[in-house]
Amino acid sequence: VQLQASGGGLVQAGGTLTLSCLASGTRFSVTAMGWYRQAPGKQRELVAGISGGGFTNYADFVKGRFTISRDNAKSTVFLQMNSLKPEDTAVYYCNSRAAVFPWGQGTQVTVSS
Repeated sequence: VQLQASGGGLVQAGGTLTLSCLASGTRFSVTAMGWYRQAPGKQRELVAGISGGGFTNYADFVKGRFTISRDNAKSTVFLQMNSLKPEDTAVYYCNSRAAVFPWGQGTQVTVSS
């Protein structure tokens, strides 16, 4: 399995970014997926998850601001991030909801104040 995350960048507080992650080598449509993030000096944490059928769950710190979605035909999971805050700065990764795949490189998100 290979996971390729993209779409990160530098944005001002209050701004928007949309991340994408292409997952290859897995039965994507039946795999629950998740977005995770790791800030410097902190442990990796789950941001949002989505089942194969589209049911979603979010960490409290992103509820109402982030939206996870998926395109099973393209084996891609998305994370739309609105109202970004400096504390959202981190490297963002996708993985299965159970985090069983090898981690990809992730994509850096930096939010300036």
